[in-house]
Amino acid sequence: MKNPNTIILAITAANTDLANSDSLKLAGEIDPEKKRTIGIVTKLDLMDESTDYLDALQGKLYELKLGYIGVICRKQKDLEAGKTIQDAIEDEKQFFMNHPKYKSYANKLGVAYLIKVLNQQFLFHVKKCLPQIRENIVQMIQTKEYELSQYG
Repeated sequence: MKNPNTIILAITAANTDLANSDSLKLAGEIDPEKKRTIGIVTKLDLMDESTDYLDALQGKLYELKLGYIGVICRKQKDLEAGKTIQDAIEDEKQFFMNHPKYKSYANKLGVAYLIKVLNQQFLFHVKKCLPQIRENIVQMIQTKEYELSQYG
Protein backbone atom coordinates (compact mmCIF):
# COMPACT_ATOMS: atom_id res chain seq x y z
CA MET A 1 0.00 0.00 0.00
CA LYS A 2 2.94 2.34 0.48
CA ASN A 3 3.64 2.25 -3.25
CA PRO A 4 2.26 5.58 -4.55
CA ASN A 5 0.98 3.78 -7.64
CA THR A 6 -1.39 1.69 -5.54
CA ILE A 7 -5.11 2.34 -5.32
CA ILE A 8 -6.31 1.51 -1.82
CA LEU A 9 -9.65 -0.19 -1.20
CA ALA A 10 -10.68 0.52 2.39
CA ILE A 11 -13.42 -2.00 3.19
CA THR A 12 -15.79 -1.33 6.06
CA ALA A 13 -18.96 -3.12 7.12
CA ALA A 14 -22.04 -0.89 7.33
CA ASN A 15 -22.84 -2.27 10.77
CA THR A 16 -19.70 -0.61 12.19
CA ASP A 17 -18.95 3.01 12.94
CA LEU A 18 -17.10 4.60 10.03
CA ALA A 19 -15.11 6.80 12.43
CA ASN A 20 -13.62 3.65 13.99
CA SER A 21 -12.89 1.80 10.76
CA ASP A 22 -9.49 0.13 10.96
CA SER A 23 -9.19 0.05 7.17
CA LEU A 24 -9.81 3.80 6.88
CA LYS A 25 -7.35 4.53 9.68
CA LEU A 26 -4.66 2.45 7.98
CA ALA A 27 -5.42 3.98 4.59
CA GLY A 28 -5.25 7.45 6.15
CA GLU A 29 -1.77 6.76 7.47
CA ILE A 30 -0.55 5.75 4.03
CA ASP A 31 -2.69 8.12 1.95
CA PRO A 32 -3.11 11.19 4.18
CA GLU A 33 -4.39 13.33 1.32
CA LYS A 34 -7.04 10.65 0.59
CA LYS A 35 -6.30 10.88 -3.14
CA ARG A 36 -5.99 7.17 -3.92
CA THR A 37 -8.40 5.53 -1.47
CA ILE A 38 -11.82 4.19 -2.40
CA GLY A 39 -14.15 3.33 0.47
CA ILE A 40 -16.07 0.10 0.04
CA VAL A 41 -19.03 -0.34 2.37
CA THR A 42 -20.43 -3.85 2.73
CA LYS A 43 -23.48 -5.31 4.48
CA LEU A 44 -25.83 -2.43 3.72
CA ASP A 45 -28.64 -4.97 3.51
CA LEU A 46 -28.05 -6.09 7.11
CA MET A 47 -28.72 -2.71 8.72
CA ASP A 48 -31.88 -2.02 10.72
CA GLU A 49 -34.65 -0.60 8.58
CA SER A 50 -34.64 2.62 10.60
CA THR A 51 -30.98 3.32 9.79
CA ASP A 52 -29.04 3.98 6.63
CA TYR A 53 -25.49 4.76 5.57
CA LEU A 54 -26.25 7.38 2.94
CA ASP A 55 -24.37 10.27 4.59
CA ALA A 56 -21.26 8.09 4.82
CA LEU A 57 -21.61 6.92 1.21
CA GLN A 58 -21.88 10.53 0.08
CA GLY A 59 -18.66 11.39 1.93
CA LYS A 60 -20.33 13.64 4.48
CA LEU A 61 -18.80 11.84 7.47
CA TYR A 62 -15.28 11.07 6.24
CA GLU A 63 -14.35 12.44 2.84
CA LEU A 64 -12.35 10.44 0.32
CA LYS A 65 -11.41 12.01 -3.03
CA LEU A 66 -12.40 8.82 -4.87
CA GLY A 67 -15.55 8.37 -2.79
CA TYR A 68 -17.41 5.40 -1.38
CA ILE A 69 -19.27 2.56 -3.01
CA GLY A 70 -21.79 0.42 -1.18
CA VAL A 71 -22.03 -3.25 -2.08
CA ILE A 72 -23.94 -6.30 -0.97
CA CYS A 73 -21.97 -9.53 -0.94
CA ARG A 74 -23.42 -13.00 -1.26
CA LYS A 75 -24.15 -14.58 2.08
CA GLN A 76 -23.12 -18.09 3.07
CA LYS A 77 -26.65 -19.35 2.50
CA ASP A 78 -26.57 -17.84 -1.02
CA LEU A 79 -23.34 -19.69 -1.75
CA GLU A 80 -24.75 -22.94 -0.40
CA ALA A 81 -27.89 -22.47 -2.50
CA GLY A 82 -25.76 -21.99 -5.60
CA LYS A 83 -26.69 -18.36 -6.22
CA THR A 84 -24.63 -17.10 -9.15
CA ILE A 85 -22.69 -13.87 -9.11
CA GLN A 86 -24.98 -12.51 -11.84
CA ASP A 87 -28.06 -13.31 -9.75
CA ALA A 88 -26.45 -11.68 -6.72
CA ILE A 89 -25.65 -8.55 -8.73
CA GLU A 90 -29.23 -8.37 -9.98
CA ASP A 91 -30.61 -8.84 -6.45
CA GLU A 92 -28.23 -6.16 -5.21
CA LYS A 93 -29.42 -3.78 -7.94
CA GLN A 94 -33.05 -4.41 -7.00
CA PHE A 95 -32.28 -3.86 -3.31
CA PHE A 96 -30.75 -0.43 -3.97
CA MET A 97 -33.40 0.61 -6.50
CA ASN A 98 -36.23 -0.29 -4.13
CA HIS A 99 -34.71 0.94 -0.87
CA PRO A 100 -36.38 4.17 0.33
CA LYS A 101 -33.08 5.86 1.20
CA TYR A 102 -30.73 4.40 -1.43
CA LYS A 103 -32.93 4.48 -4.55
CA SER A 104 -31.99 8.08 -5.42
CA TYR A 105 -28.32 7.10 -5.17
CA ALA A 106 -28.65 3.57 -6.62
CA ASN A 107 -26.68 4.37 -9.80
CA LYS A 108 -23.56 4.87 -7.63
CA LEU A 109 -23.95 1.68 -5.62
CA GLY A 110 -23.31 -1.99 -6.21
CA VAL A 111 -20.68 -4.36 -7.53
CA ALA A 112 -21.35 -3.36 -11.16
CA TYR A 113 -20.63 0.28 -10.32
CA LEU A 114 -17.55 -0.74 -8.32
CA ILE A 115 -16.21 -2.60 -11.36
CA LYS A 116 -16.82 0.46 -13.54
CA VAL A 117 -15.07 2.81 -11.08
CA LEU A 118 -12.10 0.47 -10.65
CA ASN A 119 -11.68 0.20 -14.42
CA GLN A 120 -11.83 3.99 -14.78
CA GLN A 121 -9.34 4.49 -11.94
CA PHE A 122 -7.00 1.89 -13.38
CA LEU A 123 -7.00 3.55 -16.80
CA PHE A 124 -6.54 7.01 -15.29
CA HIS A 125 -3.74 5.73 -13.09
CA VAL A 126 -1.93 4.01 -15.98
CA LYS A 127 -2.15 7.17 -18.10
CA LYS A 128 -0.83 9.23 -15.21
CA CYS A 129 2.04 6.85 -14.38
CA LEU A 130 3.08 5.88 -17.90
CA PRO A 131 5.40 8.85 -18.55
CA GLN A 132 7.34 8.18 -15.34
CA ILE A 133 7.54 4.46 -16.07
CA ARG A 134 8.82 5.22 -19.57
CA GLU A 135 11.40 7.64 -18.15
CA ASN A 136 12.57 5.00 -15.65
CA ILE A 137 12.95 2.42 -18.43
CA VAL A 138 14.91 4.81 -20.64
CA GLN A 139 17.20 5.65 -17.72
CA MET A 140 17.74 1.95 -16.95
CA ILE A 141 18.59 1.27 -20.61
CA GLN A 142 21.07 4.14 -20.65
CA THR A 143 22.69 2.91 -17.44
CA LYS A 144 23.00 -0.63 -18.76
CA GLU A 145 24.35 0.58 -22.12
CA TYR A 146 26.97 2.62 -20.26
CA GLU A 147 27.90 -0.37 -18.09
CA LEU A 148 28.14 -2.52 -21.20
CA SER A 149 30.43 -0.01 -22.91
CA GLN A 150 32.76 -0.17 -19.91
CA TYR A 151 33.46 -3.83 -20.66
CA GLY A 152 35.08 -2.92 -23.92
